[in-house]
Amino acid sequence: MYCWLRIKDRMRELSYLSLHVSRPYLFSGLSSSYEDADYVVVGVPYDRTSTYRAGARFAPHAIREASANIETFSVRTGIDVEDLRICDLGDLSVTDNPKEVIERIRLVVNEILSQRKMPVILGGEHSVSLGGVKAAGADTTVVDFDAHMDLRNEYNGESLSHAAVMRRISEFTGTERIVQVGTRAFCREEVEFSRANSVRSIPALDIHRMPLDQNLARLKDMLEGCGKIYLTIDMDALDPAYAPAVGNPEADGLSLNTALSFIEEVCTGNVVAIDLTEVTPHYDTGATAVQAARILFESLCFVQRRRKGSPGLK
Repeated sequence: MYCWLRIKDRMRELSYLSLHVSRPYLFSGLSSSYEDADYVVVGVPYDRTSTYRAGARFAPHAIREASANIETFSVRTGIDVEDLRICDLGDLSVTDNPKEVIERIRLVVNEILSQRKMPVILGGEHSVSLGGVKAAGADTTVVDFDAHMDLRNEYNGESLSHAAVMRRISEFTGTERIVQVGTRAFCREEVEFSRANSVRSIPALDIHRMPLDQNLARLKDMLEGCGKIYLTIDMDALDPAYAPAVGNPEADGLSLNTALSFIEEVCTGNVVAIDLTEVTPHYDTGATAVQAARILFESLCFVQRRRKGSPGLK
């Protein structure tokens, strides 16, 4: 009995970070200590509800590998990723139970946020965002780069699905705290829900037809006074010409340069967490993972510039 009580006491002392994650390949090839880090990377190798091209569970490794083999200097900010204090904790231990996976993400991300660090989640499928948003809090505005609205109530009988993730998030934050960028593929149910609940969006068609500065001004207005921001990037927001290896590719998407212009505007606000999802690396020869790594590098440099007021090198 005494031995069992000691084991229970020891379990209470363990951090969720040590309980649910393990360290593999390092993001960017470098890692600060967790204590010193400003940014904390966690992979979520999970694609249980993928419906077209599964394989997002392999994305964290592929993105890490790409990130360790591309240049780290950001021309847009003049900041070098090597100068950022990033700790790669490794991958979440996942199960086949969507509810349990989301709860583990919530626990880990909440612990990172509680220590005043920024979580950077490498999906995995897009349903992982629900755990991250729940950790960030219901008062967080979620900016979603995505080809799809993901506003179905359920898909294939599953409510905790990648195709329903923004619906679940809207039930937590309220629809007024959702902003979608790059949408162009949806069903009637999603259109009706979006209109009935005034979900704010900048569709891909508007991005193609209107001048960039006008669309950036629209995004700025949408984010005015929003407080905390959770940035989620589904890689199918990009056109398949730029990112072919995604779970549900849709034509007529964004270029990398356009996407980064919008992400830069988002990162002028108080971004508290970032995730990137839906890379399915075996559907190309590595290009999509490289694009994903570049998006994360630039996003972190945008955040660093705002946080530290650093102009970088010119």
